[in-house]
Amino acid sequence: MHLRSATAADLDLLRRWDEQPHVVAADPNDDWAWEVELSKKPDWREQLIAEVDGQPIGFIQIIDPAHEESHYWGNVPANLRAIDIWIGEGINLGKGYGTKMMHLALARCFAAPDVVAVLIDPLASNTRSHPFYERLGFRFVECRRFGEDECLVYRLERSDYVCGAQQLAPTDEPRLGSPRH
Repeated sequence: MHLRSATAADLDLLRRWDEQPHVVAADPNDDWAWEVELSKKPDWREQLIAEVDGQPIGFIQIIDPAHEESHYWGNVPANLRAIDIWIGEGINLGKGYGTKMMHLALARCFAAPDVVAVLIDPLASNTRSHPFYERLGFRFVECRRFGEDECLVYRLERSDYVCGAQQLAPTDEPRLGSPRH
């Protein structure tokens, strides 16, 4: 598996993935505004396409929630990252791709020595995702409403990542977490 930056050339692909039933079920109330967002490259965000054998299979967004412009996470301390992830086509579910994608995303997050933890916020109704994140070492923090969505907030501490089985060397150079953050 390889992660590459999402580009304007991925617009139709991301729009198609947004319409897949499992993606809608996991993220029913967000408009990602791909036409606008794919052209932006803020220093607080990475938008990535996961590929297997050159074929795109999923999307990952990694943000620095303290600097993210909409303040989605509210007032959070520095030195955190937050991840959004999904598999694009239903045919690619259940193949271990999500786990591999998370390993690569976490390696990118923790490659920055100042990052102390990573946050995720699956829908409370997305009960299949909760044990997935827990197996990766994430711990439940709280139930929280983000806009119209009831979510569970999970957090993975650096110490749990370093000690856990998810330790993997990053295969791509991280962009987020440079000393300027």
